[in-house]
Amino acid sequence: MALTVRPGLEIPDTDLEVAFIRSSGPGGQNVNKVATAVQLRLDVFALRLPPAVFQRLKALAGSRMTASGEIVLTARKYRTQEANREDARARLADLLEQAQVEPKKRAKTRLNRVGKEQRIKSKKARGTLKANRGRVDW
Repeated sequence: MALTVRPGLEIPDTDLEVAFIRSSGPGGQNVNKVATAVQLRLDVFALRLPPAVFQRLKALAGSRMTASGEIVLTARKYRTQEANREDARARLADLLEQAQVEPKKRAKTRLNRVGKEQRIKSKKARGTLKANRGRVDW
């Protein structure tokens, strides 16, 4: 079953590498016997993302992305492999979804003449207040 991030972006299960490891989370003595944590790996280059999306994904992933371009997610929140696998897949889909969103451009604010004068006046008043601090001459 492919991982659907959004319409038009599906990741086939062949691109996802799932490994089960020992967990340190909830489960009592069960964690010492059963490998319930899931480590999910995805080669980002196999997705052929546009450069802008790739850069955003790289920034969002941070230390979860290796130098070879693999995203490694570890899920150990739940006591079962199935729940942890679904958690890891959901987190990966969320990460890829966030990378698809293009940030809004920041519009420069424009200050009118009166606003500039008020700002300079308040800066002068603050500077005067600070200049008057300190040692007092009697």
